[in-house]
Amino acid sequence: MNADLSPLELLTATPLFAVGLTLVAYLIGNRLFQHLKRPSWLPAILIAALLLAGALSLIGLPYPTYQEGAIWLTVLLGPATVALGMPLYQQLPRIVELWRPLAICLPIAATLAAFYALAIAWLLGSSDTILASIAAKSVTAPIAIGITEQLGGKVSLLLGALLVTGVITIPCVSIAARLLHINDERLIGFALGLNGHAIGTVRAFEISPAAGAFASLGMSLTGIFTAVLLPLAWRLLGMSSGYA
Repeated sequence: MNADLSPLELLTATPLFAVGLTLVAYLIGNRLFQHLKRPSWLPAILIAALLLAGALSLIGLPYPTYQEGAIWLTVLLGPATVALGMPLYQQLPRIVELWRPLAICLPIAATLAAFYALAIAWLLGSSDTILASIAAKSVTAPIAIGITEQLGGKVSLLLGALLVTGVITIPCVSIAARLLHINDERLIGFALGLNGHAIGTVRAFEISPAAGAFASLGMSLTGIFTAVLLPLAWRLLGMSSGYA
């Protein structure tokens, strides 16, 4: 053991500290979420993120150091996303029944999801880096990270945008469904997954397995659609990117 290292440097010498800190924050956040009667405007992941940010600030651990240690959790996002194919398979007959309206709705909604955020940020004078960082904010993290790196954005800023988007999507979809008198769990689930990626999908599974399956479908198709067309649109618009 190196006696010249500070206690914090010793703790962060392995990924275990960052991974453990993240898991503890989530467990506490989930417990508080259950204790607060599961409010839709305050999901467990938001509570955990706030607790984690407070803990990092309190102990003085730089975010890049934490991110380096927690990279193992990011690696697990991909398999976790692929595992959502199981509820999709289970609900396949019900998905086939609605393939026409879903095929029409998806490209319009996925395009608008990226466009309105970019338009607002552009009108506020945001730099190309910020625009590239928030362009994939409605896509699930494993896909959004790859897109953002291609566009030349910052992954840390993207992750913040993902969290905000997912949290805001849940009450917005709930209010819109109430105002439009939409009670079909399949449509509500699809809207949650399409706009709120994994956070919206978690909320959809709390509604019903069918809503969760359609949320998985919306999240998956939005990710594929955006991954294929957004980098191409970025080039056609002449935006600066991370391409060589």
